[in-house]
Amino acid sequence: MADELTPETPEEEQPQKKHKQRKNGLYPGVSEELAESMRTGWADTELHGLEPIAQAGHTADRRAALSARFPGERLVIPAGRLKTRSNDTEYPFRASTEYAYLTGDQTENGVLVLEPTETGHEATVYLLPRSDRENGEFWLSGQGELWVGRRHSLAEAGQLLGIPAKDVRELPEALTEATGPVRAVRGHDAVIEAALTDKVTKERDEELRVYLSEARAVKDAFEIGELQKAVDSTVRGFEDVVKVLDKAEATSERYIEGTFFLRARVEGNDVGYGTIAAAGAHACTLHWVRNDGAVRSGDLLLLDAGVETHSLYTADVTRTLPINGTYTDIQRKIYDAVYEAQEAGIAAVKPGAKYRDFHDAAQHVLAEKLVEWGLLEGPVERVLELGLQRRWTLHGTGHMLGLDVHDCAAARTEAYVDGTLEPGMCLTVEPGLYFQADDLTVPEEYRGIGVRIEDDILVTEDGNRNLSAGLPRTSVEVEAWMARLKG
Repeated sequence: MADELTPETPEEEQPQKKHKQRKNGLYPGVSEELAESMRTGWADTELHGLEPIAQAGHTADRRAALSARFPGERLVIPAGRLKTRSNDTEYPFRASTEYAYLTGDQTENGVLVLEPTETGHEATVYLLPRSDRENGEFWLSGQGELWVGRRHSLAEAGQLLGIPAKDVRELPEALTEATGPVRAVRGHDAVIEAALTDKVTKERDEELRVYLSEARAVKDAFEIGELQKAVDSTVRGFEDVVKVLDKAEATSERYIEGTFFLRARVEGNDVGYGTIAAAGAHACTLHWVRNDGAVRSGDLLLLDAGVETHSLYTADVTRTLPINGTYTDIQRKIYDAVYEAQEAGIAAVKPGAKYRDFHDAAQHVLAEKLVEWGLLEGPVERVLELGLQRRWTLHGTGHMLGLDVHDCAAARTEAYVDGTLEPGMCLTVEPGLYFQADDLTVPEEYRGIGVRIEDDILVTEDGNRNLSAGLPRTSVEVEAWMARLKG
């Protein structure tokens, strides 16, 4: 990895230098001759007549709804800044969900500002303009375009996003001097927050964050299309994994993680969250992301993974697969129980149903199985009332899905988990059973087996649609599918 340009050693410390260089006042140690050379000789690459991005109409509608909710107030929504990974390297940038939702842009340092007017709000997106070639920024700065690539000009960004664009470097001072009520999304840009220190309150800002979280619950047509695209790529990623399970056996769970990541990067932006590639007893650890364990024939692989599209919408799918292609009797018994629970959960997803209904339906089936197997004393209603099944079911049966894998997370309880399902909502249904390797309350044959089945379900006008139906779910179908892929 190249290091930033280090200014040359001062002339007096270079006795062998033959040519006297003129000093450059802007960048000491860079000759005026080199500085002049870098200022000139570059073609005009301004792009004209750009078509708006696919979601531009939808983001305009979202901003209009936001404007109607907070009339007369200045609204500030930052994208965020690069975060340091180590020393002088940064993590890959991912724009804040709120900013991406309202603009479709993914540029670091970007800020959306809605200025109140007599009739609503005027939206402006503040961005870094193209690097200045006169002052050497584009080749001497670590964030210059010769280092990190070309940025869109402000005019180009305005055409693409359908929002007027201005220089973000002027925004902090403008916000400091501005008057009137302000709300901002916090936690993404310390510079912007500092400029608003005396103008905002946590309570008012939290209302903005909650509104934007709840607004994402019902997906528009663009979002549904992107979620389906994410799921379709995820299905292909699962197929990729099955085809290389023999290589994973020769290495580790990392081979599975890396295989899926390749599909995510080729067809999308990234993975939507850290891939869980949990083989054997690791499947009993809900968020196993170390992925450094052995992959053994005869064990199960719990693969929980999702591709994130270029527009940042993510899938979230789980399958529990027999590594050698065939479930043992006890693995099949547990898998089929989870499948039955998932079927009950999916059937409960429909418009007008309570959000909690699909969780309750799935938990009821799992509690019945645990009583039937003699692991819990019935009746089932007693088990559910006391929550005794949770020793082995552990987690909720699903969550909203969208730009965040756990979307709408800041929504109020009454609008989310105590709310009602509507057409356009997208959620996961993912029951599981997990028998820890050291759990002495279950027969030895159960220990170390973890099973989860997860699909992405869209609420429709007359019921639901399984976006991830392209992956088989029954134990028999899974075995046949794996056999075909392995050849």
